[in-house]
Amino acid sequence: MCQAFKVSRSGYYAFLKRPLSKSAIRRKALLETVKKIFEDNHKIYGAPRITRSLPEEQKACLGTVAKLMRENGLRSKTVRKYKAAANSKHSLPVAENILNRDFTATKRNEKWVSDITYI
Repeated sequence: MCQAFKVSRSGYYAFLKRPLSKSAIRRKALLETVKKIFEDNHKIYGAPRITRSLPEEQKACLGTVAKLMRENGLRSKTVRKYKAAANSKHSLPVAENILNRDFTATKRNEKWVSDITYI
């Protein structure tokens, strides 16, 4: 395996015995805090909100939090507001469908159509 990664045998064993660096320890602690905030907020918070929610002693930039979340598969669930598409249970008059989706015309200005879905 050492030949495949082009490292010396002694270097590999030194790597195994080496303690975690300060930055690795900080990232591990930050990950635990990010996971806790993420779980406490029903997996809805994304990286910007989690960054703002971090305690003062563990402040980190948005990029660091986003990278930690991405590496560990933490992805926020988006919640969309309910919006009724149409209300067909009304007693208002409804225009008759004269064209019945036949938009072919034999001469100009014979059939006029419009779209009012934006209203």
